[in-house]
Amino acid sequence: MKNFLLLSFITITFMGYSQKKSKDAWISLFDGKTTQGWHTYGKTGIGSAWKVENGTLRLDASVKDDWQVRGGGDIVTDDEFENFHLKLEWKIEKNGNSGIIFLVHEEMNNDAYKYPWQTGPEMQVLDNNGHPDAKIIKHRAGDLYDLISCSKETVNKAEEWNKAEIICNQDKLQLILNGTTVVETTLWDDAWFNMIAGSKFKDMPNFGKFKKGRISLQDHGNNVWYRNIMIKKL
Repeated sequence: MKNFLLLSFITITFMGYSQKKSKDAWISLFDGKTTQGWHTYGKTGIGSAWKVENGTLRLDASVKDDWQVRGGGDIVTDDEFENFHLKLEWKIEKNGNSGIIFLVHEEMNNDAYKYPWQTGPEMQVLDNNGHPDAKIIKHRAGDLYDLISCSKETVNKAEEWNKAEIICNQDKLQLILNGTTVVETTLWDDAWFNMIAGSKFKDMPNFGKFKKGRISLQDHGNNVWYRNIMIKKL
């Protein structure tokens, strides 16, 4: 009987540990070798401009004419996420622009949503020293694009790696750049929707409303590199 009780205790304890370990585990969204787990927004495959090189997921922006059609385009994860902690590293070419978009809603063959940024908010990826967007408030690296400026600029120079984190838990949002929390806000309350109404997204009726969605990496026509892309469900 004692052995049975001891075995039961060990089993229950182990199960509890396994469940906690599983919940706390980081999930890799990029294996460093393939583009598995990603596709072009609104399509089933991924364009040839997104390349895997030296453990990075790189957008090759050498083709400029109709670049989003000829092998480029914004890419999204195959899976959707609700409450999560996303972390990754990025670097951008000189004068470059890109973005990390989240809570992205996707409907195949729906003209209402041609781009991920029509549905989900974005953490800006930018060369602050060279790209014209840097002259616009709320458009600089680390900003919640066109909504909230980062509280402190911690971005590195062009072609240097940056560590970005996005924590979306219930209605709380945090953006972290190079170890510093640069944006904190509440989602889906009156203040959130009033902020959207005063932004470039005001005519997009469903922007910022989705509470579950995909992660997107933006093709803005510039060379950009991403690596160590991981997410943890909260």
